[in-house]
Amino acid sequence: MAVHGFRRAAVALGALGGLSGALYQLMLVQAKKAEQVIGIPVDPPFLGDGMYLPDGRGPLPVLEVDRAPLRFAVFGDSMAAGLGVDGPEQLPGVLLARELAEESGRPVWLDTHAVVGATTRDLAAQVDRALAGRPPDVALIIIGANDVTVQLPIPQSVAKLVRELGRLRQAGTGVVVGTCPDLGTVRPLAQPLRSYARTWSLLLSRAQCRAVAKAGALAVPLADLLAPDFLTRPADLFSSDQFHPSAAGYEQAASVLLPALCSVAGVWTGGPLPSLPTRSQLAESRRPTARLIARVNRGLGRA
Repeated sequence: MAVHGFRRAAVALGALGGLSGALYQLMLVQAKKAEQVIGIPVDPPFLGDGMYLPDGRGPLPVLEVDRAPLRFAVFGDSMAAGLGVDGPEQLPGVLLARELAEESGRPVWLDTHAVVGATTRDLAAQVDRALAGRPPDVALIIIGANDVTVQLPIPQSVAKLVRELGRLRQAGTGVVVGTCPDLGTVRPLAQPLRSYARTWSLLLSRAQCRAVAKAGALAVPLADLLAPDFLTRPADLFSSDQFHPSAAGYEQAASVLLPALCSVAGVWTGGPLPSLPTRSQLAESRRPTARLIARVNRGLGRA
């Protein structure tokens, strides 16, 4: 996450007059405490790139195989990179590469371009690296949490995502987007800061879902599909920093992403795709918090 992101959120709200002096100071204190609990990642995430075979072997270096491998690329932030697991075999990209190989009956080559701390502004550089060689056949993007913490206006965030989706689609890549998770599940965030983070993240997720569908890709609303379990099982599904998922949390995420990935890869054999929510379970945007976020977005857009 962006280290001072939650403090910037409180500052932005206070600057627009959206908070009373006492509430403004309270949110600053809450943001500082949350950032101290979560901390700054010291070690980079594990890397599990390489070839995965249908028989379960992998990762393997480049080798001759009977069938051309399915090229699978992962883009996005620390959740896409798998920060928080205990070993490379638990990375979401590795879990999905193994499942794709088994489902398709062909080797899968995994390339991870995701970067810890990335926002949607950073996707262009990741896609540049992927398209410098042979384009991937299928791609997964998980992005949005850091857009919330650094206060990237939602229209800008969505526009940048759509641009990179277009580049990948034009290159012949099938794309799945895991939309912004529900930051209201993050326990180090006290109220009212948690409600603010939840509302913004759900608004972004909804906007991402609409834009991804229009761009011809598949959106998987992680907030809707994962938040109930992360709220009721935080000790199991969050890692020690209480912000990034644990190995079990990533396994849960991989399970909801797999059908969509297999579908865009043309290898889904599990029957009809699961019916996914089309919008988050958020009250209508008439809520004061949502109106306040809209004001912050407009203010940031003028900055």
